[in-house]
Amino acid sequence: MIRPAAFRPRASLSLDLDNKWSYLKTHGDAGWETLPSYLDIVVPRVLKLLADRGLTITWFVVGQDAALDRNREALKSIADAGHEIGNHSFHHEPWLHLYSRGQIAVELARAEDAIESATGIRPDGFRGPGYSLSETVLDILVERGYRYDASTFPTYLGPLARAYYFMTAKLSPAERKRRAKLFGTLADGHRPLKPYRWRTEQGSILEIPVTTLPLAKVPLHLSYLLYLGRFSRFAARRYFRTAMAFCRAANLEPSILLHPLDFLGSDDDADLGFFPAMDRPAAWKLDLACEVLDGLAGQFDVLPMGRYAETLVSAKLPTRRPDFARIGP
Repeated sequence: MIRPAAFRPRASLSLDLDNKWSYLKTHGDAGWETLPSYLDIVVPRVLKLLADRGLTITWFVVGQDAALDRNREALKSIADAGHEIGNHSFHHEPWLHLYSRGQIAVELARAEDAIESATGIRPDGFRGPGYSLSETVLDILVERGYRYDASTFPTYLGPLARAYYFMTAKLSPAERKRRAKLFGTLADGHRPLKPYRWRTEQGSILEIPVTTLPLAKVPLHLSYLLYLGRFSRFAARRYFRTAMAFCRAANLEPSILLHPLDFLGSDDDADLGFFPAMDRPAAWKLDLACEVLDGLAGQFDVLPMGRYAETLVSAKLPTRRPDFARIGP
């Protein structure tokens, strides 16, 4: 098919607004129960970077944060700036796939109510914490009228990421068992990179996978690029440019993922050194983050997830039956 000369391929861009307490909780560190936050630092910082580039993205918000009065100003500023708001669960537990049907329904509903109260927007897009997903989660998303899910992360590196996590985390045997499926399995690497529709017992829902490098299925989100940049900034830049060229050659519209710690440095918070590149100052990380955002916007028409989903409404997408292992309740 010959495309018009003015055609610009699309990309979708989102940020999982995980907070300090959620990282500490997942890592097994003490003190998360007080729900420490850095939203007052990271939200205005990211909003300015996006505004300087004219970018609108989707922010996946955790319901527990939205339920706290002290976070309302930061979260409301996201909506006021015209960004989309998605649901990132209430408790941000990456073992969401182990929840019972009733627990999942309550988890989503509580998050929806808290997010709408804080931002004025009721979310209709979802990303599971730690890419946690199950057939039951999909069923309930369909029941609740969600337009899309964005929880799949097609990579073969999940077991390696889990091994590194277990080496650095402070977990009891019971906690390790609960986290046994964290970051997925080798089978996740076989999932498609392009959007498709899940077909469940309750109906269908659009899936927009987090993009990984075509064929190799290795990550290309900003946290991974910052990790590479610790060893070689040139290599990180070259990797990103190569990945974008691969996406264009494969006719793949990338869905790029950001995290708050991509925009925070060791001079902002010294308690999160277990996260990749948190041993670098904020200015170092922001410099590379700006290069990535500029490079993405220079090659693609960058859309938030919901607007990107709208472009797929009339598209003939493949359908898949849920292929999750039967684990948990």
